[in-house]
Amino acid sequence: MTRNRNFVVTALLAATTAAGTLPGEAAATTLLDLLRGGPGRQVKQEAAPASLESQAQGGLEMGDPEPLPKISGPRYYTYKPEAQRAIKIKLPVSEPVAGSAEAQPAAEVLGARRFLSEVAVRATDEVAKTVEVYYGNPNKPLIWIDEQGISERGRAMINALAAADLVGLSPDDYAVPMPAETADPTDPEKRQRELMSFEVALSAKVLTYVQDTARGRIDPNKISGYYDFKRKGVNIAPVLDMLRMSPDVAAYLRNRDPKSTQFVALRDELARLKAEDAQAATTPITIAPGTLLKPGQSNPELAQVIGALKQGASEAVLTQHSATLAGYTGTPEYTPELVALVEAFQQEKGLKPDGVVGPATIRAMTGHSNAEKIAKLQVAMEAIRWLPADLGSRHVFINAPAFKATYVNEGKEQLSMRVVVGSKSNQTYFFQDQIETVEFNPYWGVPKSIIVNEMLPKLRADPSYLDRLGYEVSHGGRKVASSQVDWNVTHAVDVRQPPGGDNALGELKILFPNEHAIYMHDTPSKSYFKRDMRALSHGCVRLAEPRVMAAAVMGTTVEEIGKQIASGQNRAVQVPQKIPVYVSYFTAWPNKDGVVEYFDDVYGRDDHTAKAFTATTDARAPRV
Repeated sequence: MTRNRNFVVTALLAATTAAGTLPGEAAATTLLDLLRGGPGRQVKQEAAPASLESQAQGGLEMGDPEPLPKISGPRYYTYKPEAQRAIKIKLPVSEPVAGSAEAQPAAEVLGARRFLSEVAVRATDEVAKTVEVYYGNPNKPLIWIDEQGISERGRAMINALAAADLVGLSPDDYAVPMPAETADPTDPEKRQRELMSFEVALSAKVLTYVQDTARGRIDPNKISGYYDFKRKGVNIAPVLDMLRMSPDVAAYLRNRDPKSTQFVALRDELARLKAEDAQAATTPITIAPGTLLKPGQSNPELAQVIGALKQGASEAVLTQHSATLAGYTGTPEYTPELVALVEAFQQEKGLKPDGVVGPATIRAMTGHSNAEKIAKLQVAMEAIRWLPADLGSRHVFINAPAFKATYVNEGKEQLSMRVVVGSKSNQTYFFQDQIETVEFNPYWGVPKSIIVNEMLPKLRADPSYLDRLGYEVSHGGRKVASSQVDWNVTHAVDVRQPPGGDNALGELKILFPNEHAIYMHDTPSKSYFKRDMRALSHGCVRLAEPRVMAAAVMGTTVEEIGKQIASGQNRAVQVPQKIPVYVSYFTAWPNKDGVVEYFDDVYGRDDHTAKAFTATTDARAPRV
């Protein structure tokens, strides 16, 4: 083995194109096959292979010149809400009275208004500044109180904010301490102070609501590094003036809520579930956790399974298998007739119709509880506020928990397909971008994380196998043999796989350049699309029908896409018009018919969002 020390440098391994994916089950022998013990070996879905870990440990024990490095993905944070400060209202002053060094309050601030400068109300800096500007102007009237106390307008606004839960927000975030109804004869100024505090606090909460309903109440970038959003700006400067002139402040507030068809569907579903809860629905059927039932087996939970299926299946399935259902007496034997019934249910729900009753099938039968669905809706209604108010009449929408990509044209869904997304340890980000290019017969630039975390242990044991598999290694723009590199120290090298039948990216990739190096692409690992749980990649999005998606974004036919691939040439073609793409994360989302569907929280992100909600509400609570 030849080792050329000229290639030794101090930087970490890098790749020309990051965050691609490797097939776990390609027909041909691939690099990942060798890393995982040889072709044909099955890949576990949940974690990286133990063999890599053992190789890494072995390398360290053998005393390598440099310890095996490790590249980690983004992490989740302890959410920190936006800082709040005290609102400081500066009252206007008149010219100093002769013989006095102190400025005197102007006539306009006599009475209760003179206590505006004493209020103890906190808000974010932007809200605080807007409130200070309004109430620091003597020509601006009070909005929420009158001679009698809280005005009709003020009470209407309190009721409107109390209904924030109807649009997925928390009424607790906008609660305002109420003033005393009558004055205290022993302290007549106390109620005046309370009224001024109420006036300022309600204005601050209204402005906060207007911001929240447009952009969300939390900043997703503070949840984890997997979120990438430029937080929306909301013009709140004219809001207080508009409210004091509005004949219906509640209608004004509702008019600020999102109006997209997706948000309306989520909002209506939330209202339906709350009404259903109020009517005390029947107790749902439960199936013992961990139940796994295969054809031909016997299981005491079978009666519960069939009962849950009868509640969740369509009338068509129940009618088709009515004889089987009528003849079932609650026995534990999973007979062929019952297997056929379960297979029909699975087919209807888009699951693999294999008759195996496992977690996905049980979830489809029992569904999520109303409480779970409501929590998912609240997170979804928050997340939709992070996106543009209008997704665009033509766009691609990828929803990781649904393992689905859809293409929308002229406002209507024209195609939908299964996708494979990043595993829990290699999560797909949540962001938006624009599709710019389709590359045919692509090279795969091996990402730095895959080289360092997965390939390096193998390379240290066998430096030449990249050469044998036809992978290209280069340094400083010059190709070198893999066997020339001393893999016992870190190097600044590029590794890429040429186009071909076993290329990890398959026939094509669809690019929307982003700093996370995530894109859509083909894959030789077609068997993954048959699975129900498809969080299996290194972060990119694998398409079940890449030619169909490429034809859609290129505005051409599948046949024309096939001709481009058949040439065998590596070629990148710009799309005729850039198309918005949303790489998203929604565990509740409406389908093309407007029916809200629910999905498992594969990355556990909803839990982190819920914790951010709690932290935000706690930070906004009035200080005693």
